[in-house]
Amino acid sequence: MTIDVWLAGNTLSYVEGGGQLWIHLNWALSLTDAGCRVTWVELDDPEADRDAIAAATAQLVDRLRAFGLADRFHVVGSRPGDHVISPAEARERLSEADLLLSLCYWFPEDLVRAAPCSALVDIDPGLLQIWIEQGDMVVAPHDHYFTIGETVGTPDARFPDCGITWSYTPPPVHLPSWPEQRSPGKRYTTVTHWWEDGWVYFDGEEYQNDKRTSFLEFLDVPRLSAVPLELATNLTDGDDDERKALLERGWHLRDSTEVSRRPEKYRRYIQQSRGEFSCAKPSCMRLQNAWVSDRTICYLASGRPAVVQDTGPSAVLPSGAGIFRFRTPTEAARALRAVEEDHEHHAREARALAVERFDGASIARSVLERCS
Repeated sequence: MTIDVWLAGNTLSYVEGGGQLWIHLNWALSLTDAGCRVTWVELDDPEADRDAIAAATAQLVDRLRAFGLADRFHVVGSRPGDHVISPAEARERLSEADLLLSLCYWFPEDLVRAAPCSALVDIDPGLLQIWIEQGDMVVAPHDHYFTIGETVGTPDARFPDCGITWSYTPPPVHLPSWPEQRSPGKRYTTVTHWWEDGWVYFDGEEYQNDKRTSFLEFLDVPRLSAVPLELATNLTDGDDDERKALLERGWHLRDSTEVSRRPEKYRRYIQQSRGEFSCAKPSCMRLQNAWVSDRTICYLASGRPAVVQDTGPSAVLPSGAGIFRFRTPTEAARALRAVEEDHEHHAREARALAVERFDGASIARSVLERCS
């Protein structure tokens, strides 16, 4: 029997973010492979310019068409437009669905309640719980709460559970969309924002929570490892000093918009890499949320080894086979050299890890079973 799932997304305000779009695509395509009929729904922003929303909708539909998802895409809003349905129609149609799976934290309560069963997916472990606890985010009550952070809701967590029972799920990667690649590229890469998310205020501490802060601690890794590293990010003219520092220390730089404007370009960039080298936001290390990036699992599925910052004790990520996790620049350099000593072996292990731990269809079936 086909299961009717509505996937509430958060991509309309950032259609050119290939990585953000792939978070949703991996869920939608994995649910489809698990036997679901997926309806993708986004929210109109009534304060945004109507023409801008219409243009973003057209761009998003164009991107979804390549994956067979355009015909079941809707924007919920009160302003007329292509693919727009009213809140009343959305409530009626949701009442006939089997499950609302929400990646949008602010999906309206009346729409959540309209669904016979609802589930929230937390993709910002630690931060989401802090936002809820501090009143910065009001999340409508759901029937089920999933998180991609292994420590969320456990005694190991360094942040509150907000009185919610959280169930861990690995982030999914749609393996057919991310086939194993041969002929690895020359550089270890990653795609990231340089400035993002501002500051975290929690438990008497405050700190800047962006990738810039983390990467600046690892500026010397190209020199220490003698391995070519490339950073695709959104440096601006105001970042000239940091651009110079990166280049002087051996980093190759790319414009993140150039490599991720469309989901196909983002995928091609990852597939043509030698592997991933990436840092995490400072909150991941401070909160020890045991988070793994949805981007990293796309590298793994492609047969591209990953060397990434350690975000806390993990039962899912065995460091040393296909993926290595580091805490210091010396550890990062050592890990990169270890991968290079037998790159072919670690490429196979990367793919095997993705198949074993992050297979989207299996993860989708697990979530569906726990929601039944």
